Formats: sequence, structure tokens, C-alpha cells
Amino acid sequence: MASYESFARVYDLFMDNIPYEKWCQNIRNLLERYEIREGLVLELGCGTGSMTERLAQAGYDMIGVDNSLEMLEAAIEKRDASGSDILYLLQDMREFELYGTVRAVVSVCDSLNYITDPRDLLAVFRLVNNYLDPGGVFLFDLNTPYKYETLLGDSVIAENREEGSFIWENWYDSETKINEYDLTLFIKEKGELYRRFQETHFQRAYSVEEIKGLLEKAGLKPEGVWDAETMGQPGKESERLYFAAREQEKQGMRFIPDKESQRFRCNTVPRN
Repeated sequence: MASYESFARVYDLFMDNIPYEKWCQNIRNLLERYEIREGLVLELGCGTGSMTERLAQAGYDMIGVDNSLEMLEAAIEKRDASGSDILYLLQDMREFELYGTVRAVVSVCDSLNYITDPRDLLAVFRLVNNYLDPGGVFLFDLNTPYKYETLLGDSVIAENREEGSFIWENWYDSETKINEYDLTLFIKEKGELYRRFQETHFQRAYSVEEIKGLLEKAGLKPEGVWDAETMGQPGKESERLYFAAREQEKQGMRFIPDKESQRFRCNTVPRN
């Protein structure tokens, strides 16, 4: 599972075409469908906090989890500027820990595609089930196999701006369902100096059937699947899907982390 490092410095700059407002409204509509209009909500893979901030502004008490310190530093800057009361935790979503349960868990911007091993994704789903209130809701999006195979595949994306440039090279293996992103960054420093950075990321494509099976195995009840663009039924050319699942049962003995462990993780990225 990749952790953004150098790219975190310019992530918001190059991702300014992401329709966060529309995505936030979609998530809010789905939450309201399940009568969740307030209360504690956890975002997994929160990144620089763009969605976390919007959901906080909508009235939810937000917790953001991400495994990139650099991304969380950017998120904390936004929190301090907005005056929001978001708790950010530096944790791997495959092993995240909370003090108690939450009304809903959300994950957007294909964060779960970064979980490339189905066993790890099952671990995430089990933790989600563990930390949801009884009947709580899990909402998340995923890039589809169609998007990787047809639109990304063996392609190159490049962009040049005054503050920096990037070259994003993609390779998709239909047998392993793994898409590799080789990212080369040129980030402006002093004067006319640009420093070169390289990162490699991996994502995995999952079918709807795979996801439903893993959700059920984790004790979650699949509730629905929607095309993220139209919010209608998914089709063969859907590029991104929303999934909804409900907490249904706690499997085995419930895991409650000790306070010292949780306190250490919280203090890794201090809350002002």
C-alpha cells in the first residue's frame, strides 16, 4: 500500500479538477438515505482532508485516518485555517484503532483500490464492522476494472505548471488486476530550481462480486451499488462505483485497543 510522500507537497495543486463538492453531496445524500445527518463519521484514506473538511462543515464530527504523514500535515493546515474540530490519526487503515464506535465510515477518491491484497481488504472491512455503531453505514468508492483496462491501461498523463510538473505513467496487468503508477515530479523550490522526485504506486481492480463477497465475509451487509457519476445503476462503462454496507454483526471477540496504544498514535500527528 503506497504512501504519498513527495506528491503530498503538490497534491491539491494537481488534483484541483476533482469534483469534491459533487462527491461530498453524493456522500451526504447517501448518509441521509440511512438517516445519518450528524454524529461521528470516520474517513479512511483522508489524504489532505479535502472531503473531511467538507463533511465537517456539513455538521458531522469527523475523524480522518491516513498513513501518510505528509498528507496529514497538509490536512492539519486546512483544519487550522478553517477552525474545524477534526481529529486526524496517522494510521494504516488495515490496522486502524479508535476509542469507540462511529455512526458511519466513508472512503473516497479510490483510496481502497490501494489495498492490493484481498486479504488486507477483508481486514479493513472487518475493522470497519468492528467500529461501526449497531446498524451503522459504510460508504466507499472504487475505480472499476473497466476504468483500469480501457481508460488508464498503458497510458501516460503529464501536466506542466509554474509551481511544478508531473509525468504519470500507467501499466495495467489484467491477470493480476494490478495497475502500476510511476510518478515523476518536478517541484519548484528556490528561484528557477526544480527538484525531481519519483514515486511508484499500485492499485488493484475489484469486481462488484468480489467486494460483496468480502463485505459479507467481514460481517457487513451489502446495501447497494451506484455509478458515481450518475448515481444510477452501474453499467459496463461505469468508471467509479459507490458501495454501501451496514453493520450487521460483530464476528468473534470485539477488539478494543488499550488507551496507551491509541494515545501514542494520536500524538504522532498532534492535534492543536
